[in-house]
Amino acid sequence: MASDYSRRAFLTTLGAVAAASSGSLAAGRSVIAASIRSAANATPSAFKVSVLTDEISQDLGHALEVATQEFGLGWVELRELWNKNITRLDDKEIAEAKRLIEGRQLRVSAIASPVFKVDWPGAPRSPFGSKDDSYKADFVFAQQDEVLERSFELARRLGTDHIRIFDFWRLDDPAPYRAAMDDKLRQAADKAAKLGLVLVLENEYACNTATSAESIRTLDAVRSRAFKLNWDPGNAGMRGDAAFPDGYARLPKDRIGHVHCKNVSRKAGGGFEWSEMGTGLIDWTAQFRALLKDGYHGPVTLETHWRGAGTPEASTRVAWTSMKRQLQEARAF
Repeated sequence: MASDYSRRAFLTTLGAVAAASSGSLAAGRSVIAASIRSAANATPSAFKVSVLTDEISQDLGHALEVATQEFGLGWVELRELWNKNITRLDDKEIAEAKRLIEGRQLRVSAIASPVFKVDWPGAPRSPFGSKDDSYKADFVFAQQDEVLERSFELARRLGTDHIRIFDFWRLDDPAPYRAAMDDKLRQAADKAAKLGLVLVLENEYACNTATSAESIRTLDAVRSRAFKLNWDPGNAGMRGDAAFPDGYARLPKDRIGHVHCKNVSRKAGGGFEWSEMGTGLIDWTAQFRALLKDGYHGPVTLETHWRGAGTPEASTRVAWTSMKRQLQEARAF
């Protein structure tokens, strides 16, 4: 099957040929050679296979090198760079990120923003409440419109139309605030729609939309072409949800706009913990097959979380080895 990446690589090479004919022959050959190397490094896929760069390293340049040269990817998702939340980058840092990403012939699958990962005003303090260590995003509710606008700008500058958001820190009883929270999500989706952008709501285990059932409820409440689900079966599993196949089977497939890949296992003493992609409750080979069967060809992003190999980079290398095998078994990579 023809992949999005192979088409992009072809067009990039055509651009290089044009550069060669309009500039010096030596410069043109250099550009063409770089384009061919980039095309060779990325593996064609039925999905936009991606990785969150900070799951490898805070050093963006190094993370991109691993993603391209070792993982063979053509896409990355951005959340935290150089020990800063992406929405806190200054203009110089954004320009440097863009330079590094384009230099590797990569594309950005999504801006993994912290939008709405805050306490709802007037509600009882969430047991998951805002934490200073939540990916360097210690924003408060009053700053959310500003953070959303900043995310729009980052999407424009870094060349993506997907922005990941959340449904506020989880409450024991969200019912008294649910209508107002839904209105806030709708307002954000309306703003995104006017800019041709898509908000992908992650079903986050520590937020009010965590399970498959809660995902369906929120999608039904916010009926916008600019509002889709960032389906994360690992997060749903952390809530005890039978995320796959049961939960996934009930989701409106045309509302899935992004997928995060990680796994979760039951702890011996009860509860759940993150696990390596090749182990755990989620059968990712079957999940990838189901996504293909249902016509999904968007981003699938490795979000390791598990740290069983010691460091983020070592753990992500192990997780990617499993994820690549599972994609191959599903005939998607």
